[in-house]
Amino acid sequence: MPATSTSAPIDPALRAPMPVLGRDVTVPLVTGGSVTYAALDYAASAPALERVWNDVAAFLPYYGSVHRGAGYLSQLSTALLERSRDTVRQHLGVQPDDEVLFTRSTTDSLNLLAGALPKDTEVYVFETEHHAALLPWHDGATTVLPAPCSAQDAVDRLTAALAGRDRRRPGLVCVTGASNVTGELWPVGELASVAHAVGARLVLDAAQLAPHRPIDVSALDVDYVAFSGHKMYAPFGAGVLAGRADWLGSARPYLAGGGASRRVEVTAAGTLDVQWHGGSTRHEAGSPNVVGAYAVASACRALTEAGFNALVEREDALLRRLTGGLAAIPGVTLLSLLGDGAPRVGMVSFVIEGWKSSQVAAALSAEHGIGVRDGLFCAHPLMRVLVGAVRQHPASLRGSRPQGRSQHAIRASFGAGTPVEHVDRLVDAVSSIVHEGTRHEYRNDGKRCPPVR
Repeated sequence: MPATSTSAPIDPALRAPMPVLGRDVTVPLVTGGSVTYAALDYAASAPALERVWNDVAAFLPYYGSVHRGAGYLSQLSTALLERSRDTVRQHLGVQPDDEVLFTRSTTDSLNLLAGALPKDTEVYVFETEHHAALLPWHDGATTVLPAPCSAQDAVDRLTAALAGRDRRRPGLVCVTGASNVTGELWPVGELASVAHAVGARLVLDAAQLAPHRPIDVSALDVDYVAFSGHKMYAPFGAGVLAGRADWLGSARPYLAGGGASRRVEVTAAGTLDVQWHGGSTRHEAGSPNVVGAYAVASACRALTEAGFNALVEREDALLRRLTGGLAAIPGVTLLSLLGDGAPRVGMVSFVIEGWKSSQVAAALSAEHGIGVRDGLFCAHPLMRVLVGAVRQHPASLRGSRPQGRSQHAIRASFGAGTPVEHVDRLVDAVSSIVHEGTRHEYRNDGKRCPPVR
């Protein structure tokens, strides 16, 4: 088998700086035996940090109802929730009068914002967005911009789309900070300037950006930011929407129920007269997920204390190791939207000539104990652009041409808890599959390619 980048010695500086849960879990192999699991699907859900787990475990004995109890544990839990909100506020660098809302996820956050938009708001979104950022808006008032081919092209396309718009109508631009398919970083600050120049606002989908880069809302001059805890080393179930208070404060509560209402009366006519709270309470009805909020805050503190400069430097080194190793394998094409030089977070998507992505992903799991993602990544329009370009211009994209009409690809993603050995293992495994084929037989059940038992 030809040598790959995995033959390079491992620099001690590349050791994973942040211990995560599950790093010693072993999984069975279809070929016999077992191996330590290589989790390379961080873009879907990153493993929880040990630090976060320990913080949550230390709190759980003191768990109590929030905002409604007079007892000591209730007061402690309420204080912890609000301290967590302050931690997230500081982590994001939002303005003092901005709201910080705890939600279930990025998807939940963007749907909350969509429901809070003033009447007749015009929304602008690129077709390259994750479905969570593409679908919540009202279709009739949404302009979908075509995929750009560079960061500057994205700025130019938005400028052209916003030119001459009626400034009397509210406007909102929704854009990702880092693509969930290619990991490429978008020119968020420049896009925000374009939006503000014509009286529109901008919401940043930071689901893939937050685990990898510091986010300073004030410096970027964005109006809203949304992200998920489970992508930045906290457990499932908590997300954040932070930003300007006026639209959020005047909208109907996202959830109607206890906590969101200040006063409820039954009128003589038999109707309800309700006064709603303002602030974050307005949109956080019901018993809040204080454990999830605290976990998100713990992850924010852990990333800040680890130092983003060191984390980014290590991540870039792993990216060079991964992309160099994959690019050396015949028939492998790395997908890119914004150009070869575009910076990206720890994520690479690729296709392999002559191979279905689902079969490769299945073999990586069953034969090598490596977890990656395959498919369309909840970004169907973007995948049609990326894989369509491979078909149309095979010579300029390393000669790879996926067979059939599939738009699917393989995505490997990593972060601060990824050992460099896992990156090397992926390169070696892909090389083995390409040069020698799989060691086991797989069947296509229409969705996946499980091994034949």
